[in-house]
Amino acid sequence: MKKIILSAIMLMGLAFTAQAQDISKNALGLRFGSNGGFGTEISYQRELSKNNRLELDLGWRNRKDYNDDDFDDTAIKLTGLYQWVWNIDGGFNWYAGVGGGVGSYNRDYYDKRTYNNDVFVFAAGDIGIEYNFDFPLLISLDFRPEFGGNGGYYKNNYGSDVALALRYQF
Repeated sequence: MKKIILSAIMLMGLAFTAQAQDISKNALGLRFGSNGGFGTEISYQRELSKNNRLELDLGWRNRKDYNDDDFDDTAIKLTGLYQWVWNIDGGFNWYAGVGGGVGSYNRDYYDKRTYNNDVFVFAAGDIGIEYNFDFPLLISLDFRPEFGGNGGYYKNNYGSDVALALRYQF
């Protein structure tokens, strides 16, 4: 009988606390992207309304390619996205967004015959799923296609990235 009463109390407590969670006012963390993008980015989210937010991501990359073209590549990129957030169930949300960004890159080929240095702009989209924990952690998985890049940074003016993000909410 004690187990039944305890179970009933736990179910009632769960029913009163299980409601749609709002998005957090602020979230700061890291977005761990694929190598096709910029890799890890510093990510900040700011609530604009109950179901909308702004996301800003700053990425920096310094890599060497010894396989194909033999070059040093240093780049920095700032992305801004306006996102719509919809609740699936409890702490699960899905979101979609649009935006764009600006970046700069320096590419130095080892044969020293060519050197590329340019600024680029791009348009971006975003779609993903996230889980909002009861403690101040937000985990998300998203896909971000980017169009533009002035033809210099992205091949065929297109780049995409799949990323896992961990953010502290405050």
